[in-house]
Amino acid sequence: MPKKSSPSKAAAKAVRPLPGVVSITRQVHFNSAHRLYNPTKSQKWNEDRYGLCTNPHWHGHNYVLEVTLRGQPDPETGYIMDLGELKKILHEHVVDRCDHRNLNDEVAFLRGVIPSTENLVIAFWNQIAPHIHAGRLHCVRLWETPRNFAEYHGPDVP
Repeated sequence: MPKKSSPSKAAAKAVRPLPGVVSITRQVHFNSAHRLYNPTKSQKWNEDRYGLCTNPHWHGHNYVLEVTLRGQPDPETGYIMDLGELKKILHEHVVDRCDHRNLNDEVAFLRGVIPSTENLVIAFWNQIAPHIHAGRLHCVRLWETPRNFAEYHGPDVP
């Protein structure tokens, strides 16, 4: 009588990697205050450019940050990266530093930066990129409101 394979050996033989590039996205939320203001310009210049967003007493947003990775799924896990691990990176390097903070004054990596949505996605990319070791960081998108967002695809994309 032939010897039967154990289920674990049979399952291992059944794993078949599928070639293809996939994008995965993790979304996180945080609330912050900021002021759009260029200190090298006059108050009038700032008011003309930024309107109410240059209020010296700040204003806030309920931000939604989306980070997308691209790559081929690992043949052993089927993942590009564990989304739980990506969540930890986003919290440690962005959310925990920005949530319920004044972006102009309380966030070290934003000191001296006008915290526009455009500048924030670049700054967030720079915070996140060194910690991504699986796949490739493809896009950082930041929703300032349900109708306004900016996205950044990295320094090498024109």
